[in-house]
Amino acid sequence: MAVVVPARDEAAGVAACVESLIGQDYEKVWIVGVDDRSTDRTGAIMDALAQAHGARFEAIHIASLPAGWLGKTNAMAVAARHAIATRNPDWLLFTDADVVFQPDALRRSLADATASRADHFIVLPTTLAKTVGEALLLAYLQVIGMWAVRPWRVTDPRAIRDAIGVGAFNLVRSTAYQRLGGFDTMPMEILEDLTLGRRVKRAGLRQRMAIAPGMISLHWAAGLRGIVGGLAKNAFAAFGFNAALLVSAAAGMIALCLAPVAFVTIAGTRLPAAIALASVAGLYVLTRRSTRISPVYAALFPVGAAVAVYAMLRSMRITLRDGGVTWRGTFYPLADLRRNADKNAK
Repeated sequence: MAVVVPARDEAAGVAACVESLIGQDYEKVWIVGVDDRSTDRTGAIMDALAQAHGARFEAIHIASLPAGWLGKTNAMAVAARHAIATRNPDWLLFTDADVVFQPDALRRSLADATASRADHFIVLPTTLAKTVGEALLLAYLQVIGMWAVRPWRVTDPRAIRDAIGVGAFNLVRSTAYQRLGGFDTMPMEILEDLTLGRRVKRAGLRQRMAIAPGMISLHWAAGLRGIVGGLAKNAFAAFGFNAALLVSAAAGMIALCLAPVAFVTIAGTRLPAAIALASVAGLYVLTRRSTRISPVYAALFPVGAAVAVYAMLRSMRITLRDGGVTWRGTFYPLADLRRNADKNAK
């Protein structure tokens, strides 16, 4: 197995990520860390890790970004080509530099992927919430995500729209990756993890998913403001940079998530609104196992919905105003992103 860890300015967490991979109880793991034009100590940390761990870890340094590429997709494509050419691994795992793995994570995941004959195997990470703001928004996003992507249908090859991809843990057979063309076919894709999952399903390959609380964990962003800031890159991209689709989705979220709060105060609609809110609370209870966030945050469900709608509209406004997306110090023009989104939607 080859593990690809792209990193740009990840000095705070990349060592913990790599050390957790080195410490796996499955020894047939080779790690490729990609320093993607970092301006902090990420490159130096990777070089020190390579010196300390010899053949287990290799550092690749990217000094410039080719035209027509996003930094992360380019880093992963470069590493995957290198891994296939030099090691020809059976499996490629793409992860992020802020993810920490329990010692048995890769062994258990590979065993499950092999037993289920998966071509693409996803483990849902445990997203750590360190503040009330983080918890209320993360809990809401994970609950609403069950409606957007029905996880119980991910394994059904006929459910083409029910596909999943997670940047923290995308495990792909090398043969499947090469058949799909890998990240070389999606150079300007912001949501490269989800796009990979969709391509797997459209190609008729086998997709499997696992929930293993605590086995893979990350802290997405610091505070509510940090998460909203992160969504500035992803939210509009999730709708293919189509303003009408995003506005329609925002209106739907208001109707589904906020309207019941108002209707519960009206005698004629009180019962159905109460049933809707009770159902939402039930989802918070069900998802607690994977999120490790108290179901008490169901009481803040309307607040989470309002913040999520705000983040979506903010993402659209910033992208349209700037004519593109700026991420990790690099500007990506909206015209290029839209062309890529249209191509991947076909």
